[in-house]
Amino acid sequence: MSDAASAKRYPEVWRRRSLRESLLGWCWAVVLAAAAVWSVSALDIEWAFFADAHEQAGDLLRRMWPPRWSYLPAIVKPLIETIHIATLGTAIAVVLSVPLAFLAARNTTLNGFTWAIGRSLLVASRSVNTVIWGLVFVAIFGPGPVAGIAAVAARSVGFLAKLVAEAIEEADSGQVEAVQATGASTAQVYLVAVLPQVMPVLIGTTVYRWDINVRESSVLGFVGAGGIGLYLYASINQFAWQQVLVVLLAILAVVLAAEALSAYARARIS
Repeated sequence: MSDAASAKRYPEVWRRRSLRESLLGWCWAVVLAAAAVWSVSALDIEWAFFADAHEQAGDLLRRMWPPRWSYLPAIVKPLIETIHIATLGTAIAVVLSVPLAFLAARNTTLNGFTWAIGRSLLVASRSVNTVIWGLVFVAIFGPGPVAGIAAVAARSVGFLAKLVAEAIEEADSGQVEAVQATGASTAQVYLVAVLPQVMPVLIGTTVYRWDINVRESSVLGFVGAGGIGLYLYASINQFAWQQVLVVLLAILAVVLAAEALSAYARARIS
């Protein structure tokens, strides 16, 4: 190889990216910056409110302190109700997500039409926030924990089924073919060859989703779907900021406990 060709192929100064790649990266940066500026200008933000925001925050904290601990016994029952809403909603979502995951996985669905139906259900579940689901089910079941349980389940089923469906698509086909060779039915193949492979994903995802649902259930009371959120909403409307702080601290304690339990369970699974 000549010296000129060698110098061209192996330059003295090493560069991580070529000139074209660098220019393309800068172009994307300019586009993203322009999009951010356009988004901020489109929101019509009143920047004058930021001038005394720190004073307003300090005033709110002074109103919250000290916490009104005498209010704590009144929120123990709704706090437990919040955990029950999250737990039952997650359990219902697990039961519904398994058949939906098999319907939405390419290697276990019947045809392209059923796959499209399964994927549409996943998107429909995940595209609606839990609070919006709460509004829907409050209109159906009326105010109370039943609406909250249904809202948590409706939001969680798409989340669980999507991850389980991806695990099904990555399942070892050798085990499936071995069970099929014994003359097993489709249901037996799914039960014996596929489900055991995705069970760790299902359990780990369920624990993780339960952890999320504990946090989301704490605000369902804002729309009348039961739980501690109703007491938080009432305290805010009454400007009882010392009670608000007690409710927030109680929610924080429950969320931290749920996070610790979730981390412990996932560590034991792995």
